Amino acid sequence: MSTMNAVRFHGQKDIRFEKVPVPETKPGWVKIAPKFCGICGTDLHEFLGGANLIPTPGHPHGITGETLPLTLGHEFSGVVEEVGEGVTHVKKGDKVCVQPIIYEGECRACRRGLVNCCDKNGFIGLSGWGGGMADFTTAPASAVKPLPDNVSLEVGALIEPLAVGWHAVSISPYKEGDACLVLGGGPIGLSVIQALVGKGCKNIIVSEVSKRRREFAKQFGAHNVVDPTATDVVEEVERLTNGEGADVGFDAAGVQVAVDSALKAIKARGTLVNIAVWEKRATLSMNDVVFRERAYMGIATYALGDFEAVLEAISSGRMTPEGMITKKIAMDKVSEDGFKALIEDKDNQVKILVDLSLKPESDAGS
Repeated sequence: MSTMNAVRFHGQKDIRFEKVPVPETKPGWVKIAPKFCGICGTDLHEFLGGANLIPTPGHPHGITGETLPLTLGHEFSGVVEEVGEGVTHVKKGDKVCVQPIIYEGECRACRRGLVNCCDKNGFIGLSGWGGGMADFTTAPASAVKPLPDNVSLEVGALIEPLAVGWHAVSISPYKEGDACLVLGGGPIGLSVIQALVGKGCKNIIVSEVSKRRREFAKQFGAHNVVDPTATDVVEEVERLTNGEGADVGFDAAGVQVAVDSALKAIKARGTLVNIAVWEKRATLSMNDVVFRERAYMGIATYALGDFEAVLEAISSGRMTPEGMITKKIAMDKVSEDGFKALIEDKDNQVKILVDLSLKPESDAGS
């Protein structure tokens, strides 16, 4: 049996570069040689405190049937190596990215087309099926999205986080002429900013404590940035909206103080859209919701069609996300140069990519 290199999650702070079998290509599936794979905040949370989303022995994932150890990586691009029987939309040699949502297709949400809300949902690279931090992986044909000729493989690895921001804006009440408040200037906050820019928003206000991340926010199209530790966010938003308040808020921070200020900064019948994954229970000041008829809604990753919309926006020049890439590392340095940088140097990092063309110092297992 032929083997390949892969980055595998074995448990909390236990990431191993090791040899695993090369996957076979099943009918209706596509074999891909990943070229770039982003390290996600979710990967970092699993590394520091997992397993949380990653299934553990005795509790296999409901669709994949897999548990740890498993191969990481759900933000990736690559080149088609082989196509299974029945696959016609891509061929060997094509540049592609992968929409990693795993869904059953038969639950109440899936029957309505809401595959991102599937009762058993999961992600390639977190729930099984082999992730993008490997020499090869396979994915269902429906998950494999061709890259336009003018979209690079590096940018292809950004489509997944960009789709989260695009989806949040798409299903929010945002409309032309609205002023928007974005909480947090990390990768998802920057993705929301770019989606708003791509949709023509003319007043994007970002609240972010990090000076470097405020600079990133301006770089990617924010019209105004606010340091919430030095400035009253509610007063500043009112000033920047001529006393009206923001029409829509997007929470990519997931901290209590930000939600409290955002609800007050949004106008009557405005909406606060939560994208953040919370580590603990949040509270809402319900009177701030009730007496101004504000709405609060949740966002779950992205829906069918969002990857294609992001690819079109990039291909047409309405989004230019290349600057999100702040570092590239080899496969065998994910813990040392990847997670460590996101922990110790997070303000200066947006998206760290595993570059699978970089030769590891030694083959795994040797």
